[in-house]
Amino acid sequence: MKKLTSNQIRDIWLNFFKEKGHYIEPSASLVPFNDPSLLWINAGVAALKKYFDGTLEPRHRRIVNAQKCIRTNDIDNVGYTSRHHTFFEMLGNFSIGDYFRNEVIPWAYELFTSEKYYGLDKDKLYITYYPDDKETYDLWIKCGIDKSHLIPCKSNFWEIGEGPCGPDTEINYDRGEKYDPKNLGLKLLTDEIENDRYIELWNIVFSQFNSEPGKKREDYKLLPQKNIDTGAGLERITCILQDAETNFDTDLFLPYIKEIERLSNKKYEGKNKVAFNVIADHIRSLTFALSDGASFSNDGRGYVLKRLVRRASRYASTLGLKENTLSSLVPLVVKNMSHYYPYLKEHQDKVMKMISNEENKFSSTLKSGEKLLLSYLEKDGSTLSAESAFKLSDTYGFPFDLTKEIVLSMNKKVDEKGYNKLLEESKEKARNARDNKSSFASQSKDLLEFKKKSTFIYEDKIVKSKIIGLFQNGAKVDFLEEEGDVIFEETNFYAEMGGEVADVGSIKNDNCEAEVTSVIKANHGQHLIHVKVLYGKIKVGDSFEQVPDFNARTSIRKNHSATHLLQKALNEILSNDISQQGAYYDQYGLRFDFNFNRKITSDELEEIEERVNSKIREALNVQAKIMKKDEAFKLKGLVHLFNEKYGDEVRVLSMGKYSIELCGGLHVNNTSDINLFVIKSESSISSGIRRIEATTSNNAYLYLKEQQKMINESAQILKLNSPKNVRTKLFSLLETNSSLNNEIKLLQEEQTNFLLSTLDSKIEKVKDYKVLIYQTKNLTHQQLDSLSHKLIDKYQNLLLFIVSSNNDKYDLVCGSSSNLKAGQTIRELSKVLNGSGGGKDDVAFGGTSDISNFSKIRETINNLIK
Repeated sequence: MKKLTSNQIRDIWLNFFKEKGHYIEPSASLVPFNDPSLLWINAGVAALKKYFDGTLEPRHRRIVNAQKCIRTNDIDNVGYTSRHHTFFEMLGNFSIGDYFRNEVIPWAYELFTSEKYYGLDKDKLYITYYPDDKETYDLWIKCGIDKSHLIPCKSNFWEIGEGPCGPDTEINYDRGEKYDPKNLGLKLLTDEIENDRYIELWNIVFSQFNSEPGKKREDYKLLPQKNIDTGAGLERITCILQDAETNFDTDLFLPYIKEIERLSNKKYEGKNKVAFNVIADHIRSLTFALSDGASFSNDGRGYVLKRLVRRASRYASTLGLKENTLSSLVPLVVKNMSHYYPYLKEHQDKVMKMISNEENKFSSTLKSGEKLLLSYLEKDGSTLSAESAFKLSDTYGFPFDLTKEIVLSMNKKVDEKGYNKLLEESKEKARNARDNKSSFASQSKDLLEFKKKSTFIYEDKIVKSKIIGLFQNGAKVDFLEEEGDVIFEETNFYAEMGGEVADVGSIKNDNCEAEVTSVIKANHGQHLIHVKVLYGKIKVGDSFEQVPDFNARTSIRKNHSATHLLQKALNEILSNDISQQGAYYDQYGLRFDFNFNRKITSDELEEIEERVNSKIREALNVQAKIMKKDEAFKLKGLVHLFNEKYGDEVRVLSMGKYSIELCGGLHVNNTSDINLFVIKSESSISSGIRRIEATTSNNAYLYLKEQQKMINESAQILKLNSPKNVRTKLFSLLETNSSLNNEIKLLQEEQTNFLLSTLDSKIEKVKDYKVLIYQTKNLTHQQLDSLSHKLIDKYQNLLLFIVSSNNDKYDLVCGSSSNLKAGQTIRELSKVLNGSGGGKDDVAFGGTSDISNFSKIRETINNLIK
């Protein structure tokens, strides 16, 4: 077995699959993009979901990656076990509808056993597989794995709810009897006992079925496209190839452990190991997460990061380490991981400041909090009360998770249930007392009384200015260390208004940096800038450079300016009475609501779109001018909002001589800057109000490319040589389809009439009723409806119940020309079949997936007739 560095292991993986025709997908940011379902990227496939669920067509069908991941669901285990980590790397190879089992298993064997690659001893590999997956079993034997090393496990089936699923096979490495103190051997694998002997290195999922709730696995349908999804832990493979006792004894962690030994003057042994492991693990997570754009906060992923700092800081204090030890380890992480993640270097200084800032804030809390905790334990005894735990958290800022960990380490308990109840009550009070930002801005006494002037600067330039006001939850404060609102003497951050979103960005000076997340107007017109402090302290009187996201602002300008052209085009082409009823502009597109009493035709939309683009091509100068309101309202063709209250001075925005409006928003200098305008949709949103959604510039180009791609794919599906013929072909297919549907209806009607003629002999007499109970197959809803109506029209005092099987479901119909109402009757009959139903008095419908009690229907009907 070779002894390889972690960098060599990662490189071998990527290059091996590159040789097999795979595209090396860069490691995605730990902060998920446009995926609210994930707090962090937590698996190798997580960043590739868009390819597997079909939302995005992959440019490459074969993909390999080394994906950085964070998982914090079992953070309390980190440091105590050999392999639990908050940050780890998952090596993966993926096939989206390309290769499958016959390729990937021989590749896995080659990569792990060949001396050219990892050179593992094949006799130390033990493979688990799904018992029904004989193909996988046969392939491993064909590769050279002995039968005795193939272990069937029913858990080897990857399935998470409805959707793609399939059997999987896991490659485990036997580290020997040294790690099997009870000498259980293969029982550890067959009984799936957590152990340190057989280490799972690689899981290969054969995604080939579609999971459906209520169905047995053997009844799952095959996916139209089979996929391969794999995951191999870099830390685990490194542990094996470096013959290390735990993952922490590898080159992925040892640089930090050795540095902690040096700083603490303590050995990495005995009880100290937990503290070393926690710090070494958490500093990796913090460095990567903060470099990827996450920040500390009191909720979500920001709170996770706070928890990591607090946990690591506490363990650092048990080793006697000085404050800011965590931040001093960041350069080591950057250096150790720079081979594959060189971008860490550019974020190093900022990350160090952010962690140091958080360490300093927590340091005093830790010292006072632990003393208070010990005093509360003396008072409360073996179980810390909910009130004590809540007071520590709410009043003194000592986090509950740390309270719990310390209490448990002392073999005592904490009333967690009671604590959670108090916490929820506190949150409810806060929710009742807190409204949205706009609301508190208008209601806060301190903001109402704050009248210092603040000037907004329209130019795209970095502005340096002094802070004249600081607020937290609407209350005036002298400094901010976490989150709050800032007012500058001068600012270039646009406040949300007129449908245009606010600027985001950052403010910074030599000692502090904060993220700007939103901007609204305060009571007296100042721009109230909401910030999250990344590091340092913001004080009244401090000067900061203000840096909006100018790239996003450029797109917002284009979308806003295009809306002015759109409104004018609507006035010219549809009606001069059209006026704005609502609008929204962000960096991705625009939405314009207007009064109009009918749907706009496709020809009209095309003309409107062309009119706007013609004005873009004319390159009209865009100018903004501050004027007296009375003077401005005399301008010919001026557009303004009739329900808007304007001040004595207004801002007049003109685009050549074509459009002139009152507007305080951000705009392009020339209409040619918009580049391109595309209407995406037109719809009704309420009576007499229509909505147009559109986009501009590069987003418009991307939208058109996507539309063209769909047309080209349609041409391929229709087997056409040119996409130009798609429209003609579709009309032809629709006409053919309509003709075929008519033929099907005629045939179905003939089938219904034939069936009708055969049912006379199946009608029985029960007292004064005629009763028909019948079972058939593959009748449509329309056929069942037609048949039932024809039968009750033909026979008086008839009660019928027909079951038609369709695939795995059964359609039920009840018809009645008697005094027994069909809707009420089918409700009773469907219950017998564990189904449901209802409907009108003459004909009613239902459904079920189980007719095992069909023989009881006759008895039920007899009881109803009695």
